[in-house]
Amino acid sequence: MADTVTNVVSHDGARNYVLHLTNRSDGTGESAVTKVDVSTLTGPDGFSTLTQLAVESIEYDVQGFSRVDLLWDANTNQPIALLGTGNGYFDRAGIDQVDPQATGFTGDVLLTTNGAVNGASYDILVHFKKYA
Repeated sequence: MADTVTNVVSHDGARNYVLHLTNRSDGTGESAVTKVDVSTLTGPDGFSTLTQLAVESIEYDVQGFSRVDLLWDANTNQPIALLGTGNGYFDRAGIDQVDPQATGFTGDVLLTTNGAVNGASYDILVHFKKYA
């Protein structure tokens, strides 16, 4: 078996990108799974390659996992937000923004679950701003 996971793009516009993530766990969990591959997105002009995203807000509901980590991909992954059990909302002030100087930084967004048990779940809505 494996966790039942969905990654749904709710909006992919010129300046904004909205991603809805869900998981219903069988206890397997996820480890550094790519949720956004920035190289597959177009920049604000609709043509250029996107170079980075900034997180505008995160709304979440985490149940059963001890924590769900959203991370920027780099040689040493950089935290965006560490979401504990429960629900909540972060705006820009509560989110660790990207450090494009980190060694091996790609701009991709990864997700790792911690403490997976059968029946654990998450429902996360992330609003990004695009930069070329």
